[in-house]
Amino acid sequence: MNPDQYKALTDKGPLKKKSRTRPLPKAGEKYLEAFERLKEILDRMEIKYEEYFHFKSTKHWRFDLHLIEYRMLIEIAGGPWSGGRKGKLATKAWSIDRYDQAEEMGYRYMRFETGDIYMGRATKWLRNLKASYGTVQTIPTDRSN
Repeated sequence: MNPDQYKALTDKGPLKKKSRTRPLPKAGEKYLEAFERLKEILDRMEIKYEEYFHFKSTKHWRFDLHLIEYRMLIEIAGGPWSGGRKGKLATKAWSIDRYDQAEEMGYRYMRFETGDIYMGRATKWLRNLKASYGTVQTIPTDRSN
């Protein structure tokens, strides 16, 4: 049916083609610098990590870093996954629900401000985390003991 016939029969305009998927949010400059700095610190401390960890496949939730050996999720404030709260209560609840779901799945999380990374608070916290766990035993890839 062409659009003119549809309009005449239903007295409605044709359906608009609208994308159902929303593009991923963009990150700010301060966030990107802090993210790169934190990755350098983790590499220097030889802590294995995953970037942009998506812990639940049914949700659009991501954390900035996942420390694999410690099951620890790290969030940098102001990042693109923070939900773009802008002071709205509903989106704050959405963001907090993400933390609750992560804890139910056995993850712990830590949230850093961008200033925490440059002032050394993040480094101090990572040293304490590493010291509290001691040497983390990993499974060898060749499966030999």
